[in-house]
Amino acid sequence: MDIILVVCGIILCFIGLIGSFVPMIPGPITSFTGLLLLHLTNFIPFDFYFLIGCFTIAVSVFILDLIIPIIGLKKLGGTKKGLIGATIGLFFGFFLGPIGIITGPFIGALSGELLNDLGLKNALKASLGTLIGFIAGVAMKFIVSFIFLVFFFQILITSGEYF
Repeated sequence: MDIILVVCGIILCFIGLIGSFVPMIPGPITSFTGLLLLHLTNFIPFDFYFLIGCFTIAVSVFILDLIIPIIGLKKLGGTKKGLIGATIGLFFGFFLGPIGIITGPFIGALSGELLNDLGLKNALKASLGTLIGFIAGVAMKFIVSFIFLVFFFQILITSGEYF
C-alpha cells in the first residue's frame, strides 16, 4: 500500500508543477496533496505542523493567484470590463494551449477596456497589468510547487525506505 501512496504522491507533485501553468489545476494544492499522501505511509512519521504549514502556504498562493492579476489590472488603470474580458480570455485561451493561456487574458482585458472606451493606449497599459499579474502568479505557483516536490523527495530519501 505504501508504494501506491508514494507513486500517487509523486504523480500529484508533478501534476502540481504542470498546474502552475494550467489555470484549471490548482498547482500548489495538488502538490500539497502529494506531500500528504507521502505522510500517510507507514515509514514516514506524520508531521502535523509541517503539513499545516504547507497547506497554509498552498491555500495562500491559490488565493493570491486569483488576486494578483486583478491588482495588476487595477494598478495600471483597468476597469471592471477589462477584468471580465481577462477572465473570458483566460477561459478561451486555455483551449489554445500555453500561448493561449498567456495571450488570452491580455487580449480579453484589451477587448474589455476597448469596449469601455478607454482608448488604445490606456487599454494596452491596463492589459499589460493583467499579463504581469498572470506571469507573477504562475511564477509564484511554480516556485511553491517545485519546493513541495523537493520536500517530497528530501523526505523520501532521508527516510531511507526506497533509496
